[in-house]
Amino acid sequence: MSAHEHDHASSHGDHHGPKNPPRVFTAVLIALLILTFITVGASYVNFGSDSVNVVIALTIATIKASLVALFFMHLKYDKPVNALIAVSGFLFLGLFLLFPLIDFESRMDADDPAYQSKPAAIAPTAPAAPQH
Repeated sequence: MSAHEHDHASSHGDHHGPKNPPRVFTAVLIALLILTFITVGASYVNFGSDSVNVVIALTIATIKASLVALFFMHLKYDKPVNALIAVSGFLFLGLFLLFPLIDFESRMDADDPAYQSKPAAIAPTAPAAPQH
């Protein structure tokens, strides 16, 4: 390595950006665990429709993925254009999932028998006594 390359590499640290102290990783771990518990808890709550439940679950998952990308993939310390590309990917994924959900909800018709609950089964009756 030439003297210029060595000076350049040593002045900017290693190639992976600044190191996070262990307390940052611990805080991110705690945040991810809390969000996981919130996701599990939210799965037991009915928020009105299946679409709302999916949107809530995907929002929590997006927050968790953002934390992983920011701290473990070092996007927080990378060039801003890389963060813009990652955020754009999340936004487009959200749009691509949102429109089919809206379409699916709009097609559910309360009068359609396929969307109604099935009637309870009729209990069998005792056989009639034989007639003589």
